[in-house]
Amino acid sequence: MRVVFVHGALVFDGAWWWHRMAEPLAALGLGSRAVELPSCVAPPVPPVPPAETLGDMHADTDAVRAALDEEDGPVMVVGHSYGGMVITDAAAGQENVEHLVYVTSVMPDSGETMADLGGEPGPWMDPRPEDGTMGIKAELVPGAFMQDCDGEAVAGALERLTRQPLAVFGQAPRAVAWREKPSTYVVCAEDRATPPEAQRGYARRAGKVVEIPTGHHPMLSRPGLLARVLAEAAATPDE
Repeated sequence: MRVVFVHGALVFDGAWWWHRMAEPLAALGLGSRAVELPSCVAPPVPPVPPAETLGDMHADTDAVRAALDEEDGPVMVVGHSYGGMVITDAAAGQENVEHLVYVTSVMPDSGETMADLGGEPGPWMDPRPEDGTMGIKAELVPGAFMQDCDGEAVAGALERLTRQPLAVFGQAPRAVAWREKPSTYVVCAEDRATPPEAQRGYARRAGKVVEIPTGHHPMLSRPGLLARVLAEAAATPDE
C-alpha cells in the first residue's frame, strides 16, 4: 500500500513536512509520497485578486485527486490539520483509496468549512483582508505548534511558512469521503494549537480513534510512532 500525504495550511513544500516519514514507513513495508497544494506557494505570495493568481481549496483537492489517479495500487490518504478538508473531498469516489487518516485535523461534513469548524482564530493567525490572504505569525509557531520538535525541524518549518487565500477557509468539500471509506483519527494529545478536546469532537466521525502524546506535528517530532499508527491502520480490514 502507498501512503499519500497532504499537509496543513499556511506552509509550502509539502514533501518536506513529511520527509521524516519515508524511512520508518519503508521499514514497515509502506511506500509514500506527498502532494504539493496549489493554494500554498513559496513567498512572495501575490495578492489574491484576481482570483486566478492562486489556487483555492478545491484546486488543492483536484491536485490530490490527480495524484491518487496516478497510483496503480491501494492507497491510504493522510491529511494533517487543514489537509483533513482536502482529503475529505479528494478521496471521495476514488476506488483505490482504502483508508483515510486524519491527523489533528478537521473532519468536515457536507457544507462545513474551516471557518465553521475552527472556532475563533488563534493569536498566531495573521489575516490580511486588504490582499485577500491569511498568514501565520512566525514568532508564535515554535511554542504553539512545535514545542516537542527538535531545532532542525523548527528551523526548517520557519523557512516554509507562507500566506494562503482567505477564500480557502470559507470553502466546503464537494463530497465527503469518510462517509464511504474506513477512517482513523489520530488525536495529538499535547497539541497546543488544535485543542485535544476539539480533536476528539472531530474524531467522533471516524471509524477508529488513536491518541498519541505529541504536539501538532508528529510527522516531525515522532515519525516512528506515527508510522506505526499508519501501518496498523493499513492492516485493519475494511469495515
